[in-house]
Amino acid sequence: MNPHLDKLQSYPFEKLRQLFAKVSVNPDYSAISLGMGEPKHPTPPFIQQALADNVAGLASYPTTIGSQALRVAIANWLERRYGIAPLDPATQVLPVNGSREALFALAQTVIDPAAKSLVVSPNPFYQIYEGAAYLAGAEPYFVNSDPARNFGCDYDSIPPAVWDRVALLFVCSPGNPTGATLTLTDWEHLFALSERYNFVIAADECYSEIYHGDQPPLGALEAAHTLGLAGAPRPYARLVVFSSLSKRSNVPGMRSGFVAGDAEVLKKFLLYRTYHGGAMSPTVQAASVAAWNDETHVEENRAKYRAKFAAITPLLQGVLQVELPDAGFYLWADVSRTGLSDTQFAQRLYAEYNVTVLPGSYLARDAHGINPGSNRVRMALVAEAEEGLEAARRIVQFCHSLSAS
Repeated sequence: MNPHLDKLQSYPFEKLRQLFAKVSVNPDYSAISLGMGEPKHPTPPFIQQALADNVAGLASYPTTIGSQALRVAIANWLERRYGIAPLDPATQVLPVNGSREALFALAQTVIDPAAKSLVVSPNPFYQIYEGAAYLAGAEPYFVNSDPARNFGCDYDSIPPAVWDRVALLFVCSPGNPTGATLTLTDWEHLFALSERYNFVIAADECYSEIYHGDQPPLGALEAAHTLGLAGAPRPYARLVVFSSLSKRSNVPGMRSGFVAGDAEVLKKFLLYRTYHGGAMSPTVQAASVAAWNDETHVEENRAKYRAKFAAITPLLQGVLQVELPDAGFYLWADVSRTGLSDTQFAQRLYAEYNVTVLPGSYLARDAHGINPGSNRVRMALVAEAEEGLEAARRIVQFCHSLSAS
């Protein structure tokens, strides 16, 4: 057996299941889950129709590189969304079966298992980053998010001896679970570090289309284009961007996303994936083309999230320390004022009000003397508005009951 498997921790939702295993739930309340970040808004009918219209594609083996139509649709979307120069669909874009498997697979592509490399990850983080590092034969190096920096990571705290060993840097912007986004200055700093120490940047941008301000989040390709790093001799050097239709278009079951960026990295990634077997169904490819070519449903989806956050955040601010995030569909709430730890808060809220939230410590690791997820909980506002409001009312009632006891 692969010995690196022994380094993997249980997934956060398995930890949550164990936390709730012996809890007796108050039968007076129906279940509401804010625990899992699975979009619950309806899948747009035109995407469903595109799947049905192209069901004949199930009779054909898919190619790993994907159809020309899909790669062109993705390249066109990137150009429209970020105002960048057109990418070459043949060399700079690759469809993948959701960003999750692609994030994992990229690490296997770019890391030399004999080099004792490090993989830099934000902390808290999407757990795939850690597993990808271990199973590629590397070690994760966590950089804690700092509330005083809008939950940004202090990359200057990483000593040169660590950077010398870094093969891959995972960046999540907008962040999971914090919702924080990187600025142009942040990206300029990371690009300079990548050039100096010759590591690949994996930019996870799957929450990019759910934002709460007037300006959409800055993308990594957009930042590189603005900074003049998109041209010759090596366009988007050592930069690979990941995105997905799951959150943007409410189709998590389609498992449809893409990687884009440095053609040299993608050439090796395509070779790896040809053997790995990560090819997208032609039926899903056709529906994905329809989804990437339409923005109306994305705007409608974003408006629903904005309305939910505008209604729910003020309610929770009366009892918890929580702010509207830059983007994404999570609230990252500090529960310290309740006198409970994040696990105690989640367990008692579930038992007494049948509302599920995810303890923040499950999404982070002890690093540099702290666990930056401790005393926080992640709330995924993915359900329809009324269910989210009902959950918020119950949380407020729960917090008031703690104050009264």
